[in-house]
Amino acid sequence: MLGDSEARLESHVYWHRKERFALDRDLYASWTMFAVETGRFRYKIGRSEGEAGPGELVLCPPGTWFHRETLAPLSFHFFKFRTEEEEGAASETDEDKADADGNGEERAGKFSPSDKERLASTYRYLRRLGAESDATGMRLKQHLLNDLLRMLELDRAQSTQSQDTDDELMREAKRLLIEAGLEPFPMSLAAKRLGLTPVQLTRRFRAAFGTTPSSFVTERRLSQACRLLEETDLGLDEIARQCGYENGFYLSRVFLKNRGVRPSVYRRTHRV
Repeated sequence: MLGDSEARLESHVYWHRKERFALDRDLYASWTMFAVETGRFRYKIGRSEGEAGPGELVLCPPGTWFHRETLAPLSFHFFKFRTEEEEGAASETDEDKADADGNGEERAGKFSPSDKERLASTYRYLRRLGAESDATGMRLKQHLLNDLLRMLELDRAQSTQSQDTDDELMREAKRLLIEAGLEPFPMSLAAKRLGLTPVQLTRRFRAAFGTTPSSFVTERRLSQACRLLEETDLGLDEIARQCGYENGFYLSRVFLKNRGVRPSVYRRTHRV
């Protein structure tokens, strides 16, 4: 959902049994998300429209009209946030821009995390924090927001693992990335071998597999890192080296963004 990017929370409000919205549509400068606990509402965001209820999340990109109408008294968490990729847009490469291009439309609409137990737990923590807006409260809420978004990212990764495509060139792209193992492999080089620009490669790969080439590689590296954390006593720097990262510090940053915990915590909780 966010790829390698991190959500930066701007605000969070919990509404309990809201009968109706003050406005039937609104336009926001940031990403917004309704995370529904009970009740139901109708929405329309660009070309995405429908109804959302308990256990479902509705995402709206910046600068897009968010139409909504309550159908039953609604208890939900309302988030406003930005992403690192948007904050760093001024320094993006062509490849980075390709990853971001069109993501707003792709990530808009309704999503339903499969891990309902984890979702309920995240909601409980958010309710406990309530209206807290000091530095500590916002930091904890930001962590919980990213946990919600990572649930969606994990669901997407699992759904695309077995996904195939009729695009033969993208099947070749996938084979190239797999054959490169976990070693650094510039996307510009992959694109050149396929006779494409990095922008074209990213767009076609996303259309074929539902994820970008860089996110596909990151997920493969982190899966291997998880295995090594669970099954070996290797230090973090050595695990990083075996997974294509230059050092343990960088691996730790990527791991935290994508798995929601630091490698040390993951190892402690997954060792038997």
